[in-house]
Amino acid sequence: MLRLDQISVSYGGLRALSDVSLDVRAGELSAVVGPNGAGKSTLFKAISGTVPLQAGHIMFQGDDLHEIPAHRRAHMGIAHVPEGRRVFASLSVLENLEMGAATDAGRAGRVRSFERIFTLFPILAERRAQMAGTLSGGQQQMLAIGRALASCPKLLMLDEPSMGLSPVMADTIFDAIHQLRREGDITILLVEQRVTDALAQCDRATVLESGRVVLEGLASELSAARLRQAYLGV
Repeated sequence: MLRLDQISVSYGGLRALSDVSLDVRAGELSAVVGPNGAGKSTLFKAISGTVPLQAGHIMFQGDDLHEIPAHRRAHMGIAHVPEGRRVFASLSVLENLEMGAATDAGRAGRVRSFERIFTLFPILAERRAQMAGTLSGGQQQMLAIGRALASCPKLLMLDEPSMGLSPVMADTIFDAIHQLRREGDITILLVEQRVTDALAQCDRATVLESGRVVLEGLASELSAARLRQAYLGV
């Protein structure tokens, strides 16, 4: 579904990603892990089109994304939930979801997608009229994920969904991700610092360090020793 071929990204002359290649298969949950500053968030921004490539190609369902702007990529079925939640604080929960449903597929599938969101996160249904900025951190993360789901995506990219959440709330978010994976109609690409939780959920994993891929493969094949060596350098 998604193929990155030797992509490189630079900021102000500093290389953030170097010759990164990655394959994400339809229906899978793939995880990208690595230490802070490894380039994980930059990778997502490159896929969603908010930072330009210096080299390489990104293919999505057979289409080269090079000339396709970020807003058109959303209409193609790419949804990006950035780290830090970033909901529209002055809008209600329902208005946030309606913003997500502005894609072609989101408008066509609005009724079904909203039912799915409210089933996955019942608290959002209860608080649909509440201003998003007054929600708790965990509820805002639910809303950020729900807003992405409202676009009826084919690829859902989740950047650090457990960041800043209590362990209980983080578990709730991971339960929702697991439910989406079971349903199987959305491909998920996950960046997560909770490495153990990410690997327990995913089909395939890629480890980034200093903007380069240092380890990749089926999650079941990544031994603890190999992961420690790649992730921690020990």
